[in-house]
Amino acid sequence: MKALAIDLGGTHATCAVLDDRTILAEEIVSTDGTQGLKPVLPLLAQTFRKLLQKIGVATNDCAGLAFSFCGLADTRIGRVVSTNQKYDDAVGIDFVEWSHQEFSLPLKIENDARMALLGERYAGAARGFDDVVMTTLGTGIGGAAMIGGTLIRGKHAQAGCLGGHLPVLFNGRTCTCGNIGCPEAEAAGWSIPLVARDWPGYADSALGKDEPVDFEKLFRRAGEGDQVAIALRDRCLHVWAASTTGLIHAYDPEIVVYGGGVMKSADIIIPYVQAYVEKHSWTPWGKVKVRAAELGNNAGLLGAVPLLSESIG
Repeated sequence: MKALAIDLGGTHATCAVLDDRTILAEEIVSTDGTQGLKPVLPLLAQTFRKLLQKIGVATNDCAGLAFSFCGLADTRIGRVVSTNQKYDDAVGIDFVEWSHQEFSLPLKIENDARMALLGERYAGAARGFDDVVMTTLGTGIGGAAMIGGTLIRGKHAQAGCLGGHLPVLFNGRTCTCGNIGCPEAEAAGWSIPLVARDWPGYADSALGKDEPVDFEKLFRRAGEGDQVAIALRDRCLHVWAASTTGLIHAYDPEIVVYGGGVMKSADIIIPYVQAYVEKHSWTPWGKVKVRAAELGNNAGLLGAVPLLSESIG
């Protein structure tokens, strides 16, 4: 199956033309500084036309367009349901009509973590598994769950994809979602600088002298022996592992797949989370496998074919 795919992140969109598990062509379009998503749509359409012409594929050779969106989306109606302080105008966009006008193609839109899960099951770390939880660690913390080979969506299109917002600390930090003590508010890319600045000894530490703090610097400084970085890194590991235990109890997966930019440190993260969930998860049937995602930034794109092939009631 040939298909068009868009993977929309916070500052950029990746447009790609796929043939089953192969990316034939792709291009990254910057969305940084744009006022909403509507001004970007003509650029996305132009990019697809350029890519199709470059590889000699006609639009009508494609089965459809799959749109991976960084927020809550309802695939059944082809609309964005809610955003989290980014692309707020997306709720009012008729994506199905846009795709029809630009390409004469059907469109399906889905949450980005669900798309990543579809991609990893189709061509990555979750191949062969029907019961899967996906966690994506980056600027935020995304999540998705699948039971019996079917994505969990729920009546309001938010079931299974709010793993980063199931609280781990009842007296923790306020999250952008309005909740208290979410994993995202305690150990995500946007929140870790805030946690670090409140940490005892931070200002005088090697990490504190290397601002702005991000996960690359946190893991690197911890590896160099900086005690503040070690403490903050271990706190993040604990938050992620505790969150994963809750997801296992909620969704009964055979495998948990971790993706996102933080997985450059997978050699530290995966063993820690695996050991923690083996100790603390109530799974009398056996042990849940914890694996790093295999597809990197391509996971959401490669979820296009299974999404477009899916029959949704």
